[in-house]
Amino acid sequence: MSRLISDVVNFGRQYLRSKVGLFFALIFPILLILVFGAIFTGGGNSKINLHIQDLDQGGIGEEFVRAMNNTSAFNIIEVPLSEDINQYIKNNSLTVALVVPKNFSADIGMRLAFPNTTGLVNVTVYGDPSKTTYSMVLGATAAVSNGMNFGLAGTHPIVGAEGRSISATENFNYMDFYLPGIIGMTVMTNALFAMTANCAEYRQRNYFKLLATTNIKKWEWLVSKFIFYAILLSVALVITFLVGRMAFDMQSVLTPMAFVLIAAGAFTFTAMGMLLGVFIKDPEGASAIANAVGFPMMFLSGSFFPLEIMPGYLQSIAGVLPLTYLNNGLRDTMVYFNDGSALVNLGVVFATGLVFFVLASRLMSWKEK
Repeated sequence: MSRLISDVVNFGRQYLRSKVGLFFALIFPILLILVFGAIFTGGGNSKINLHIQDLDQGGIGEEFVRAMNNTSAFNIIEVPLSEDINQYIKNNSLTVALVVPKNFSADIGMRLAFPNTTGLVNVTVYGDPSKTTYSMVLGATAAVSNGMNFGLAGTHPIVGAEGRSISATENFNYMDFYLPGIIGMTVMTNALFAMTANCAEYRQRNYFKLLATTNIKKWEWLVSKFIFYAILLSVALVITFLVGRMAFDMQSVLTPMAFVLIAAGAFTFTAMGMLLGVFIKDPEGASAIANAVGFPMMFLSGSFFPLEIMPGYLQSIAGVLPLTYLNNGLRDTMVYFNDGSALVNLGVVFATGLVFFVLASRLMSWKEK
């Protein structure tokens, strides 16, 4: 036990001298929380600039533009009638624009006078379908059109829809769901990247040969690294959580199960880094391998994007990644207060880490350069 504690202390002192290591462990997750929080929690002016060309200049056309403005989602910018809309979009590099056609009011009047006339009188949304602004404007335009249809037909809506949060409380916001992914990513990047690099550096500088002359065993050396990262990342969890609470009024809860999951994640990714280190001879190779393994895992495990929006084959890949279960477990306990489900995810993370630990302990040789 004394050997293990001594190695934890010595490794901790060495690690804390690295400003880069401390940045990625403590500062980087805070920066992510602040940046993404500012983007997704409505900080600043959240309205979209919507350029509208009203070629109708009639009562119904003006009413349509007024209804779009009343959604409070857009800053309406009038496009001069003399402009060609396609050229205007190119000249101003717009992602979306709306055109009310000529004779819009007159054509609607004809449809009302002759109800059996087929076809719709459409406004046109120009835009890039790959941009979210296009989808938002298209959806708002459809909603305004439906509202005008009700009014013109002299009826009123009967069936509607409302949205409610599926979390344990309706006060949760986007950042409450995002925070566990940031924490899981921080655990993975610090333990995996740093451990892979440490193994390569130890081999290159013959530190392993020196360790072979001491009484410390390989499993003790690995466990000491796990203990250090578990402590460091638990501190990072607390700091990131408190910053999120103060900056964005998050309502998620820091549960005991969250700390257990952090420890299991540190164990798993420390062991994975040591296992990768078995096959790497230099720090440059360590960086390349860690990036090749870590970055796909970061983006495929639900840290930044919901798994549900991914293609089926990518969801299948996510199902075998330990970071997926760490992220899910943290959300289960911190957002949904479902420690039963979190325990299942914890079991998967720990079992994966145990496999990596056994393989790394058996395959790594301290006597080879």
